[in-house]
Amino acid sequence: MAKTTRVVMPQLGESVHEGTISRWLVKPGDKVVEFEPLLEVDTDKVSAEVPSPVSGVLREILAKEGQTVQAGAEIAVVEVGADGEVAGKQPAEAPEVPSPPRGETSGAPAPKAREGAEPAKPPAPAPVVESGEHRYSPAVQMQASELGVDLSKVQGTGIGGRVTKKDVEQFAAAAKASPTPAAQQPTAAPAPAEGDQVVQLTRVRRLIAENMVRSKTTIPHAWQTQEADMSGVVANRNANKAAFQKQEGFSLTYLPYVMAATLSALREHPEVNSTFNETELIIHRDINLGISVGLEDTLVVPVIRRADGLSIAGLARAVNDVASRARTKQLKADDLSGGTFTVNNSGTFGTLFSYSVINPGQAGILTMEAIVERPVAVSGLIGIKPMMYLCFSFDHRVLDGLKAARFLTSCRKWLEAVTPETPIY
Repeated sequence: MAKTTRVVMPQLGESVHEGTISRWLVKPGDKVVEFEPLLEVDTDKVSAEVPSPVSGVLREILAKEGQTVQAGAEIAVVEVGADGEVAGKQPAEAPEVPSPPRGETSGAPAPKAREGAEPAKPPAPAPVVESGEHRYSPAVQMQASELGVDLSKVQGTGIGGRVTKKDVEQFAAAAKASPTPAAQQPTAAPAPAEGDQVVQLTRVRRLIAENMVRSKTTIPHAWQTQEADMSGVVANRNANKAAFQKQEGFSLTYLPYVMAATLSALREHPEVNSTFNETELIIHRDINLGISVGLEDTLVVPVIRRADGLSIAGLARAVNDVASRARTKQLKADDLSGGTFTVNNSGTFGTLFSYSVINPGQAGILTMEAIVERPVAVSGLIGIKPMMYLCFSFDHRVLDGLKAARFLTSCRKWLEAVTPETPIY
């Protein structure tokens, strides 16, 4: 008799307890192959592909597209071979669901997989537990702040009675449905005209919007720029790019050089690698560098941890790794958290000046612009040099203009000190 394996929603990050199914890549009756993509899932931090745990035939989908599902809940049924084995492998076991924080009680454990193709019942929501202690994720707190929701009044349906973003959204929607005086009614957005295209925002895009609003409304942005002579960097790259391509298998770009300059400047000015916390400034020991990666329909900022321990070549490898995984939707939520400073590379698209928005929790973001040959004064004569603007957006609560200028000057001087002989390994 054929055996079945229940596919469960994986935990896509240490602090991620639920995901929204954005798209099934197969349909009931299709063959699925172990480790090949089965569906796409959006979380509060990342959009990722979820692979099939076994090879077989998809018999039933238990969670529809657009449905938000707790980690560990069953989402599909896959029938493996008639002998219950595929290529000598046993069906993968469901990952363990993390225990709730102290003071909370978890719901009933998920039912064990049963043999046969009997349709499975979706797991019931965990009961609300009154522990006298309320803990909310940062995403839930942000959502509540944006929608004006009092979290103490929201009944949680998540694991152990946790309040989820969906709970907050439903609470806010119910509140809006109540009669409201006309004077208090919000101004409605114009209805789409005939021929207009309406594009529903993905969960990741909504989170980006929330973070940008939070940044601009809570962080007093200031901005400085300096122009760097990139002659030495260009010469060094030209001297190394052929051997680098042959050894590493991908191109050496200018981004790792700017990252190395940034890391050197952060070590020299540690207060830039900090978080403003209302009553205190937390200066981080580790430098976890976020790198902006543009995708087809969004932008993500994967984090390279302890980046200051890497050479120029090591930084290039790290960038190639996270960028490749971002474009193939292989990033995990943990890859996008914990950044202490960000470098942006909009210059690859030809931009000359950028006023980048700071990631909340960081003190600044440095943008490298396009390298352009320009006429400059050299020892009283006019010469043509490859020049690049470095644009620095900084939190004025953390840095005043003098400290910001010193940091930016350190970045520029590092880049201008590079020679063709500067080692990249």
